This record gives sequence, C-alpha cells and structure tokens, in this order.
Amino acid sequence: MLWIAIRMLTGDAQKFYGLLFGIAFSTLLITQQLTIFINLIERGASGVYNAPEVEVWVMDPVSRTTDVSFAMPSTALEAVRAVPGVEWAVPHLRSAASVRTRSGDLEQVAIIGVDDTTLIGLPANLYDGTKGALAQPDTVIIDDGGKYNMFGADYDVMGERLELNDQRAVIRGIADALPSFTSTAVLYTKYSQALNYVPGTRNRLSFVLVGTSEGVSAGEAARRIEEQTGLKAETRDEFAQAGIDFIVENTGIPTNFGITVVLGFVVGVAIVGLTFSLFIRDNIRQFGALKAIGVTNSKIVRMVAVQAGLVGAVGYALGVVGTALFIWGFSGNPFFKGFFIPWQVPLASLGAVIVILAITGWLALRSVLSTEPASVFR
Repeated sequence: MLWIAIRMLTGDAQKFYGLLFGIAFSTLLITQQLTIFINLIERGASGVYNAPEVEVWVMDPVSRTTDVSFAMPSTALEAVRAVPGVEWAVPHLRSAASVRTRSGDLEQVAIIGVDDTTLIGLPANLYDGTKGALAQPDTVIIDDGGKYNMFGADYDVMGERLELNDQRAVIRGIADALPSFTSTAVLYTKYSQALNYVPGTRNRLSFVLVGTSEGVSAGEAARRIEEQTGLKAETRDEFAQAGIDFIVENTGIPTNFGITVVLGFVVGVAIVGLTFSLFIRDNIRQFGALKAIGVTNSKIVRMVAVQAGLVGAVGYALGVVGTALFIWGFSGNPFFKGFFIPWQVPLASLGAVIVILAITGWLALRSVLSTEPASVFR
C-alpha cells in the first residue's frame, strides 16, 4: 500500500514538483536567514575572537563590549599584574579615528594598540607581511576586510601611506581577522604608537588582557581581579557573549530576521497546503476505491504520511544543500568571511518542515477520511 501511495504522488509530476518546491523554498529561506542572523550577531564578539591567547579581559565597570568601552588610568595595568593567579597582563587600546588615503578619500577606522613586546592582541595569522614589521616606525597592519572595503580586492596596499590624525601611517601587513559588526577597517599597531595616533586624553587604556597562571581557571582569576582592583573582569567566553548580547539588545536585527523566518514558514504552509489539497482532491476517487476494497482509515493515514514524508525529506535536503551552496558561493566575499551553518539551524529547519507537513497533511486528510467508499461508484 505504501508503494501505491508513492506512485500516486509521483504520478502527478506537476503537483509533486510543486510540493518539493514549497518545502525546499521554505527550508532554504529559514535555514539561510537563521545562518546569516547567527553569524552576523557573532560579529559582536569578533574583537574577542581576534585575540585568541587572552583568557581574561579587564575593563572599567561601565564598559560593555570591545567597541563600547570606557578608558582606564594606566595604573590599572600594574594593579592587575599584582593579583595572584595572573601570569601576564598587557595593555590594549581600542579607539576610532579618521584616516586620509593617498587619493584623498576620508575613511573611518578602528585603531587597536597591541602590547609592544609580546604583540598580544594581534590576530594569529597574517595574509601578507610579518608581525615583526610593527617594529618599524609608523607601521600599521590592516585587516583583510578593511583592505577590501578601502582599496578594493586587487589593490596592493603594502607600503601604502595613510594620514592618521595628522601623522603618517604605513601599511606593512594584512591581518587575517574576523570582520567587526560594522565592517569598519581595523588598523593594528604597537600600543606606544597607538597612543600617538589617538588624540590625547588623561586615560587611554581601554583594556588589560590577562593570561592566568597554571592551575588557576579563567573564572577564578577574573573573580580575584574584581575583588582586588574593583575593575570588571570577564573570561573570554563571557566577554564574547556580552558582545553578542549587546547586538541583540540594541539593534532591530532579531526582529527583522525573525519576520523573514516567519514569512518563510507561512509561505511553506501556503504553497504546500494548497498543492497538497489539490493533489488529494484530484485523487479522491482513488482513495475512495481503496476504501471500497477494504483499506482502513489508519492505512490511508499511513499512506498520506508516507507521501508527506517523501516530499519533506527530498525538499528539506534540497533546501539545506541550497543554503550550503549559497554560503560556499559567497565565501570569497569579505562580508561572509567565517560564515558557517551551526548544527542547530538545520535542526530548527527540520522542525519547521515537520510542522508544515503536519498542518498541511492534517488539512488534506480531513477530506479523505470523510469520503464514503460508495462515492466512487456514483
């Protein structure tokens, strides 16, 4: 009987492909939008991810993220170094600035000052140049996304001179870094050089980056730092989550993407429901004939369930594959750099597909179950 159900479904090619399109389109829309949403809000933690060796971030109590911070006095560095369990602590500066390129264009950039000696705070990998280039005067390293946005994909920026707050900056490296949420170009330089680039204020220390001693967890070190210094200290994971939460709480991104996902679900219900109902209506005589020869309602339900399951499985697979191809196809675009499909997203899409099929299958089954066997002879 189940084979008969499949033959009934595939026998009407037009409606069969219509059902596949409805499920595939809904899966693609839901999976793609959820994937972009998750990866986009993860950009709120890019500053933390770009400094992988840091275990604890120390900041002023009012600071919230790497981009929303309040500067501390320079004495905070020594105070943190004196806390038991702190293996090392280095200064970190983050500030916004405007630069003028050789062509005269004005661009907004982020200046990041990393420790002069250890270069902690600099991304682990470089596309071009070496970290040692920062030892040269007026040297900055630009992130690859910023290079693309400011100069284009094919422009050779090595040796490019910039005017940064009336001072010279020379690009001598390209960092392999995760883009920030705002896609602002990022210029990395030594902490001492960054102090010259950033307009002078009394306090300019944005963060203190900390590594813990052996046997001391990051959480324990953060607790000790807060108790002894009065500053706010968060582990790498906590500070990354704070950046993500800030994006969620202070932008309309969740609402906009949520509306798109809901529309994908509604469109799926509408397309699949209408097509499935037409399929059942066109085959109502066949179902009546089956009931006339003794096929029970429970078997009819199983037949429709098999039809829905086949359509759902194939359509869902097409939608997920389509999302994977979309992410892969745009992987060369800096905006999509680092994008991936979290394992939770396909599961959420699968749940949506199951709900769509359950709703449309139930609506279609009502007419089948109410059909009298004798109606086939009328």
